[in-house]
Amino acid sequence: MRGPELVGYLPIASTIISLAFAARLFVRYRERGGTHHLWWIVGMLTYGAGTLTESLTTLTGWHEPVFRAWYITGALLGGAPLAQGTVYLLMKRQTANRLTVVVASIVVIAATCVILSPINYAGVEPYKLTGKVLEWHWVRMFSPFINLYAVTFLIGGAIFSAFRYKRQRETYHRYVGNLLIAVGALLPGIGGTFTRFGHTEVLYVTELIGLMFIYAGFKFNTAPAAASMPVAIAA
Repeated sequence: MRGPELVGYLPIASTIISLAFAARLFVRYRERGGTHHLWWIVGMLTYGAGTLTESLTTLTGWHEPVFRAWYITGALLGGAPLAQGTVYLLMKRQTANRLTVVVASIVVIAATCVILSPINYAGVEPYKLTGKVLEWHWVRMFSPFINLYAVTFLIGGAIFSAFRYKRQRETYHRYVGNLLIAVGALLPGIGGTFTRFGHTEVLYVTELIGLMFIYAGFKFNTAPAAASMPVAIAA
């Protein structure tokens, strides 16, 4: 039986970085508080949970519980919690609360369907994760909607924040930081699109690079000289 490809080990690095990032965000929350920081912490933890399931598949092979956890944490929760943090940062709390109810309800319904869906074992590959093995193919229609939400608010929020700082020299580093976050948030979505066509290895690459971009953007935004205005991930 053919073993995992070398690219399959990249999620191990992604998991380590995401957990370190979550710890850094927790320190930021202890210093400044804020519901948005809590959502970003959750987002990094779910990001790490998704890459952990990928790591386990590379190390131990395909297992049904790990696959279902991968689909829930990756396809359904990959970017939504991070986007929700941006929603709480940039919008009125009442609006953010309403959006939380809507998105959380959809995720719960979708996750329940993923758990209940039969598996097409004939389509399972020993060291490869793909949503194609779900017998209820319609379940996969949930993820594009959730990902569109994440793109709209996480990437859109980063771009919006970036251009607020572009014209001021003392906050230009935040302009750069938010652009890095926007690019980093976009990359896993591109990888996820390839995954729908069976090229999961592309996702592993874009997850790692995207995470590094987001982390770099966070460091730019939290530099000592940073102004105290809100940004996509850092305030």
